[in-house]
Amino acid sequence: MKNQTELHPFLMSPVLRRPKRLLQNHDNILHLLQIGVNVCASTFVMFALAWYEDGEILNHYRLMAVISALLIVLIYEWRGVYRRFNGRINTAFRIARSWGMVVALTLSATFIANLNDEISRKIVVIWAGLAYAAQIAAYQVTYMVIHRISMHYRPAIRAGVLGSRWLAEHLVDSIIRNAWMPDRIVGVIDDNADALQEWHAQRQPYLGKFEDLREIITRHNLNRIYIALPISCSGLIDSVCQDISDIPVDVVWVPDIFAMRLINHSVREINGLPLISLSESPLASETQALLKGAMDKFCALLALILLSPLMVTIAALVWKSSPGPILFRQKRHGWDGRVIEVWKFRSMRMHDQSEVKQATRHDDRITPIGRFIRRTSIDELPQLFNVLQGSMSLVGPRPHAIEHNDIYTSKIRSYMLRHRTKPGMTGWAQVNGMRGETDTIEKMLRRVELDLEYINKWSIWLDIKIMIKTPFALLSPNAY
Repeated sequence: MKNQTELHPFLMSPVLRRPKRLLQNHDNILHLLQIGVNVCASTFVMFALAWYEDGEILNHYRLMAVISALLIVLIYEWRGVYRRFNGRINTAFRIARSWGMVVALTLSATFIANLNDEISRKIVVIWAGLAYAAQIAAYQVTYMVIHRISMHYRPAIRAGVLGSRWLAEHLVDSIIRNAWMPDRIVGVIDDNADALQEWHAQRQPYLGKFEDLREIITRHNLNRIYIALPISCSGLIDSVCQDISDIPVDVVWVPDIFAMRLINHSVREINGLPLISLSESPLASETQALLKGAMDKFCALLALILLSPLMVTIAALVWKSSPGPILFRQKRHGWDGRVIEVWKFRSMRMHDQSEVKQATRHDDRITPIGRFIRRTSIDELPQLFNVLQGSMSLVGPRPHAIEHNDIYTSKIRSYMLRHRTKPGMTGWAQVNGMRGETDTIEKMLRRVELDLEYINKWSIWLDIKIMIKTPFALLSPNAY
C-alpha cells in the first residue's frame, strides 16, 4: 500500500458535531419512473371503469384516484418495492402486498369521507384486480426496456470488487441481475489464492492484488470500489480506504456479518451512528408485536367459539378414557426463555412424570382417544387459552419440555435462539415436515434451523401462510 503522510492533528481529532445521516435512500430516476407508471396505470383503470359505468367521471372517483395515487407514491417508496431485485415473481408479490395496502387505505379514506354509498362496489373490485394486473404488465415491459437501455445506452458505473469469497460472488451476481443498478463489475482484486481458485463468476476476471489497487483503478477507469471482505480484515479495510482517499472513486463497504448466527438482523441509526442488530426478536418492534398479538387474540377467540362443541365432546371422552384430569399441564420455555404452563387435552394414562420422555409410535401410555387426538393435533386446542392469555401465539416455534431444552442446548448451537419469539400452536417447522417425534439429533437440528428461519423471515403474511398450510400438515405420518 502507498505510504501515508502524517495527518494534521485537526484532521485526526474526533468530530464533535452530529454525524451525517447514515442510512440514506439512494434514489434513481428509474425506480421513480416505475412508481409513476403505476400511478398512471391505477388512475387510467379507475377513470376507464367510471366512464364505462356512468358515461362520465364523477367527483368521488376522481377523489379515489387522487388518494390512491398519493398512497402508491408513499407506500411503494416506504416499502422499497423497486429498490431491490430478486426475481420478477418476488417483485410481483411485493407489488401485491403494497397494492393491497393502497386499496385498503383508499377504501378507509372513502369511508371516513362518507362516500361509500356513492361508490360502486363492482367498480372497486374490478379496479383493484385490473389495476394490479396493469401494474404487473407495466413492470414487465418497463423492466425489459430498462434492461435494454442499461445494456446499450445508459452510462455505466465501472466497479471493482475487493475480495473473492462467497460474499463477493453473491454481490457480483446480485448486481448483474439487477437492471435498476447502473454498476458494471469489471473484475475482482484479492490476495487470497485459495479463494480465487474457487471463483465461479467467470465474466468478472481477476484484476490484481491489493498492493496494485491504485494502478488498477487508473488502468481500468474504475468509478467505484466494493469492499467485500470479512470483518477479520478490518485493518486491511482501513488501509485500503486510506490508500485511495485521494483518488476520485466511490468506496462501498459490504460487511460480511453472515458468518455469525443472525436472528432478525437489521440496520438502523441513531444520530448518525450505525446500529447493526445481529440478534433481535421480531417482537422488539411495538407495532409488529401489536399486530401479531391482535391477530392471535382475534383468531383464537373465533376458533374457541367455533370449536367449542368439539372441545366439549373431546373433554368428555378424555374424562371417560382413564382416571385423571381432562387437561394436561406442563412447564415449558416461552418467549425469551421465560417458563410458561402449556395446556393440552390429556392423551396418556397417568404415569410417573419424574422423567420426561417423548411419545413414540407404539407408546403404551397413550389411550385410544389420546392416539386419535394426538394424530389430529386436537389435543393442542386448549392452547387457544394460552394464546388468549398471551403466553403463546398461534404461529411460532413449538415449545419443548424444559428437560428437552436442557439436553439440546448443549448439543445444538444457538438452540435457545428459537425462544426469541413467542412459541406457537403451529409453526414453520411443522408445515415443512418436522411435526411429531424428534428421535435423532439430526431431526431436532432440522427443526431448530426451520424455527430460526421463521424468526428471520417473520411477517404477518408468513403467519397467515403457515395457518393456511397447517391443516394439510396434520396428515403427517410422523405424528403419534
